[in-house]
Amino acid sequence: MASSEAHPLVKTGGLADVASSLPIALRQLGHDARLVLPGYPVAMRQVREPKPLREIKVPSCRCRVGIVEGLHPDHDLPVYLVDAPEHFAREGNPYTDLTGRDWGDNAERFMLFCRVIVQLALGLPTLDWRPDVLHCNDWQTALAPALMHELPEHPARIFTIHNLAYQGLFDRAAFDRLELPPSLWSLAGVEFHQRMSFIKGGIIFSDRVNTVSPTYANEVRTPRFGCGLDGLLRQIGTRFSGILNGIDYQVWDPASDPLIRQNYSADSFGLKAENKLDIQRELGLPRSEDAFVLGYIGRLVEQKGVDLILAVLPELLQDPRIQLLMVASGDRKTEQALVKLAEENPRQVGVFVGYDEQRAHRIEAGCDAFLMPSRFEPCGLNQIYSLRYGTPPIVHRTGGLADTVTDATPERLAAGTATGFLFDEPRPESLMQAIHAAMRLYRDHPDAWRRLATTGMSLDFSWEASANQYLQLYVDAIAERQAEAATALA
Repeated sequence: MASSEAHPLVKTGGLADVASSLPIALRQLGHDARLVLPGYPVAMRQVREPKPLREIKVPSCRCRVGIVEGLHPDHDLPVYLVDAPEHFAREGNPYTDLTGRDWGDNAERFMLFCRVIVQLALGLPTLDWRPDVLHCNDWQTALAPALMHELPEHPARIFTIHNLAYQGLFDRAAFDRLELPPSLWSLAGVEFHQRMSFIKGGIIFSDRVNTVSPTYANEVRTPRFGCGLDGLLRQIGTRFSGILNGIDYQVWDPASDPLIRQNYSADSFGLKAENKLDIQRELGLPRSEDAFVLGYIGRLVEQKGVDLILAVLPELLQDPRIQLLMVASGDRKTEQALVKLAEENPRQVGVFVGYDEQRAHRIEAGCDAFLMPSRFEPCGLNQIYSLRYGTPPIVHRTGGLADTVTDATPERLAAGTATGFLFDEPRPESLMQAIHAAMRLYRDHPDAWRRLATTGMSLDFSWEASANQYLQLYVDAIAERQAEAATALA
């Protein structure tokens, strides 16, 4: 499993949760899964029992590159860190500098990572281990399958798109600097509108390609969501599919979560109120069980629909019994706008700028409902965490949000299958209608609200089902590789 981040070693988003949880789930199913990551300082400090494995020579790279072997901090998962200080020994975000701008040498950094991934996948003598499958994730690893293309023997290649909007696009000069085979600069290679696309390499040269929910898999094959690659994704046909992400219920479970004030379950749902009072206090708001508390955790980017939340807030805050708690970071202007809102509404808005994993658990446990108005969402994990914590999500009907949340229509409420609130158009008025529907149910029908919340808590989005779907993907890819090899020999 090759990824640019994995929780808890380094995390900027949902990719980190998947890159850690999936190989752990595969190992629990009896398979020998291992993880390779860049050797960021924060990751180097956290792996258990780290030991230098060997130094390796990387084509077109004159800097020192080593492999450090260790174990995941919390599980029996082998981790290989690419120790290339010149490329990865930078504190902070793996992709951006302290001002939020992309590192100027990201093409070189992740090209080096891809070249090392290839060497590991082909089997380093020191390891005495060679995988049957190389599973790459997102653009930072996407050139590894392309680099294997003309090799006589290599493992089956799987490529997972976690968010098609981030493609790893660079200019032609970067392509030349990376000393890639000239044949890759073509429509059948990584050339994309006169630029180099890392992600296109993963899509074209992998045996199987998937994304992280069935609905998003359909959406990205349309011009609206395909980011210019919808034609290619339609063209590869059955090689492309959608597999819904799971979550780790050992980490995200209110009955045992050590990070929240009061543990609770569906059977003891009333205890959840203690967490509400706790998170109100933590974010500086008046403690009130009577308040309807909305939560948001995420990046401040257009995709996430934070502008929709900002647009409805003036009307929303006219009700003194509404509170909004946010843990968010990203666009600096939006950060400043949120801080200003909190200062102007100290009894109703609490904001923490940044990402804090522990506080995220307390938001999920303490809020009454969770806002996720994303314009598009490949899978989304926070709405699944919210379901588990009895915090009904209010979501835009798109991608993985549509696949995981069942709308609280009168019929579904009566049948006991509703789990949250969906709206169809990413517009402020649509979000506002969904919030009002949630608020009415919460205030006027507390028994129905409790049933809605506990229905969500009973759902199973654990990794086992998703891991088995990935195993089938691996089996299909291996069978295809073996058939191709047999045909070549014949």
